Amino acid sequence: MTIDLGALADNYRLLVAKAAPAKVAGVVKADAYGLGAAQVGKALWGAGCRTFFVALPDEGIALRRALPDAEIYVLNGLFGPEAAPAYAAHRLIPVLGSQSDISCWEAYGWDGETPRPCAIHVDTGMNRLGLRAEEALAFAQENALTRAVTPKLLMSHLVCGDEPSHPMNQRQVESFQAVRSAFGDIDSSLANSAGMFLGREFAFDLARPGIALYGGAPVSGMANPMKAVVTAEARVVQVRTARRGETISYGGAQRLERDTIVAIASVGYADGYLRSGSSAGVPLRSVVSPGAAGYLGGKRVPVLGRITMDLTSFDVTDLGPHAVTAGDWIELIGNNMPLDEVAKAAGTISYEILTSLGRRYHRRYIGA
Repeated sequence: MTIDLGALADNYRLLVAKAAPAKVAGVVKADAYGLGAAQVGKALWGAGCRTFFVALPDEGIALRRALPDAEIYVLNGLFGPEAAPAYAAHRLIPVLGSQSDISCWEAYGWDGETPRPCAIHVDTGMNRLGLRAEEALAFAQENALTRAVTPKLLMSHLVCGDEPSHPMNQRQVESFQAVRSAFGDIDSSLANSAGMFLGREFAFDLARPGIALYGGAPVSGMANPMKAVVTAEARVVQVRTARRGETISYGGAQRLERDTIVAIASVGYADGYLRSGSSAGVPLRSVVSPGAAGYLGGKRVPVLGRITMDLTSFDVTDLGPHAVTAGDWIELIGNNMPLDEVAKAAGTISYEILTSLGRRYHRRYIGA
């Protein structure tokens, strides 16, 4: 797997220009979507990013070692009073999304007379994390008197940001604006990757792109303006010939319609090359597209049969009888196999493809 940190930095700079004058954070949860939070974080820092979001406190602690001066928010809440001291020790900013989170931070959110910062998450339609609008308004009124916690960011999360015409987007931005006015002069954040392309009213003070940084298309049905960051390749370990009428891979579910040259690549669902991308000739209920393909010898070559744990078969017949040999590399994701097309072939989304890439890839960082 080749990870182009130069392309990542270019994507960040494009998003900065898109969001201006709002600031742009970097979402590096799930080990920067599987690409390495330390390396990605340093590349984003070099491009000017100073604010980062992770999901878990352990992710924040690891990122702090790489970025000692960064502002790091933990999205998934406070994880109870036993976890609160770690936030203070590593200067992590909890995103408080429940009354229990707030009560806990009231006890731990001070260093003597000095308040420790937090963010407040208000739910505007996701029904996942966050205070309901009426809870957020009540908290804002009470906290204005008690100063029990010190929020520096108010945030919410879009439900349908990748569908620009969806009416939910306007309802959410209006609901968020109504709550925002109660919190005074603190920053606010609503836009994820997709939200950054919905219009200036969604940008507020801080945008939080994730998938767009890593080359994924931010909006469904729109030409992808982002540069490819990830190239994943697998080694061909064997080339064989199978005869017309024979079956291939588990279950014998695909019968060959011609004599076929088959390249067996050392990659499978243990590496995040999802089984649901198996050939369209295989009756897997999860297959909703023509099936996955690779890129080899200047052409796309389709998957044959079922993708297995460690090995995948590709039809290289059209390349010619001696075009492929053991040791060749087949591109699975990259400039010739765009991330979102790979995801569509597997009946999923680019987020799942990236975060599923296993540890067996040898990672190579370029461009920084």
